[in-house]
Amino acid sequence: MTTLYLTHPICLEHESPPGHPERPDRLRAVWRALDEPRFGALHRREARAADPALALLAHDERYCEILATLIPPEGRIAHVDADTYLSAHSWPAILHAMGGAVQAVEAVMRGEAGNAFSATRPPGHHAERARAMGFCLFNHVAVATRYAQREHGAERVAIVDFDVHHGNGTQEIFWSDASVLYASSHQWPLYPGTGAASEMGEHDNIVNLPLASGTGPQVFRAAFESVILPRVDAFHPDLIVVSAGFDAHRRDPLASLDLGQEEFGWVTRRLMEIAGRRCGGRIVSVLEGGYDLAGLSASVAAHVEALMEA
Repeated sequence: MTTLYLTHPICLEHESPPGHPERPDRLRAVWRALDEPRFGALHRREARAADPALALLAHDERYCEILATLIPPEGRIAHVDADTYLSAHSWPAILHAMGGAVQAVEAVMRGEAGNAFSATRPPGHHAERARAMGFCLFNHVAVATRYAQREHGAERVAIVDFDVHHGNGTQEIFWSDASVLYASSHQWPLYPGTGAASEMGEHDNIVNLPLASGTGPQVFRAAFESVILPRVDAFHPDLIVVSAGFDAHRRDPLASLDLGQEEFGWVTRRLMEIAGRRCGGRIVSVLEGGYDLAGLSASVAAHVEALMEA
């Protein structure tokens, strides 16, 4: 089975304020990594724009209406909050980012691809039902998860988030939903301040793995093996969706974990083992954070190389 790789150049046009870490060069760094000859077997498609109505699968209607009105004129940047912004061409970028995640689910659930990686921006896991934050406007992973359930009969979906920042938005959206397991490893304490181990959801469907500053490969792997992987396995998911943030890399400027790109390959393979046992290998991965370009390139390469081993 092939690995599907989705991206779109429109995502470069979500323009960033000067000096902002979530910038178009992030996507160019991913493209350079996956244009290497060893990735020649990837099945490549342009991400399609999603129907804006799909955002309602995870977000409040009023929030969706207001967000679309905040797009500024050409050459201007509109700040939604101190960290989160919109530019003149952000709307099509957002819709292609959401569409890439949905398209990945479509292909994997139909058996057209064994697994998939959607490399788009802006990221999504901090976006709550009715709140943009942390560079995120719509929660693409949450929308894709709901789409898998509504359109493809996925009764149980496990979301695994290894971004260095806790996915507060994904946790909030699925807090009371027993059909979705949300499992996150993240540096603690760190933005956004959520993700304590005691935050477990209404149905014990939230699994948080806080990691201390300076955590290195050995501790990370042991903690993932003992906390997150058994819970994902025991959940018997019909699909695994990955919030693939690569800012836990030791080079990243926004955090201070001590992981190398090898850890992203390792965790991907471990999730693939579970997917092979529980859900026919079905994994959909969606790019989240990662703000050092060299660390991002190397980590994405390790992640996708592991996906291609299916």
